[in-house]
Amino acid sequence: MLTIGSLVLGVADMPRAVAFWSAALDYVPRDGLVEDGWTVLVPADGGTGVQLALGYSETPVQDHPRVHLDLYADGAAAQAAEVDRLLALGARPVDWDLYPEDPDFVVLADSEGNRFCVIDTTHG
Repeated sequence: MLTIGSLVLGVADMPRAVAFWSAALDYVPRDGLVEDGWTVLVPADGGTGVQLALGYSETPVQDHPRVHLDLYADGAAAQAAEVDRLLALGARPVDWDLYPEDPDFVVLADSEGNRFCVIDTTHG
């Protein structure tokens, strides 16, 4: 049986990406290693959360990526607070043209332009 070991994001500026995702998720580099070509982030508390691997890439960011991260927030107020926090860390809003009429998600881009969503898990 297979299990997911890591989610991988392509990045052009490793230190900037490590700083953003470490602060966004309260993750740290595995074994304290930050390398130019590859860095794996793990939960700072030593828990069993999903690893986030950052790999150097020269490939341009897709406007409508086929794969992205969904970050969960418990309610609309928590979602708004997390969006504000992530924007303060260097994320930026994405002018998403595929929003439904009453979305439960907000699309942002990380410091490298990778799209991700902040989801209100209590949205009807």
